[in-house]
Amino acid sequence: MVVSFSDLQLAFEFVSSGRGENEAYLDRQSGKIYWHSEFGDNDEELPELGKPLVLDFAREFLPVDYDEVRHIFSRRGAYRRYKDLLVRRGALERWYDFSSKSEETALREWCAENGIELSET
Repeated sequence: MVVSFSDLQLAFEFVSSGRGENEAYLDRQSGKIYWHSEFGDNDEELPELGKPLVLDFAREFLPVDYDEVRHIFSRRGAYRRYKDLLVRRGALERWYDFSSKSEETALREWCAENGIELSET
């Protein structure tokens, strides 16, 4: 089975969008991706990123602000406040690049661990 990496990325973004309870499922025999907006009973999960990714970025690119970032993520509304900090530091585009590359790496590792062959179309 071969899966389009761009289709897999779209499914990951759909699941990660935070708009309701979105889920995407990969049929490991056909390579088809199914999209759902409600809970299902599939055990397969896409990689968990979120807060650890933010802390990795802060550790590498905003070391002076690391404690503030940790504090930001100890309360609700963290991503809005985090984005505000990134804008103040001129690091928003760097964050987007870092996040995108990290997500791609995690998705590729997940596919390798699960025997899923990727095509680059």
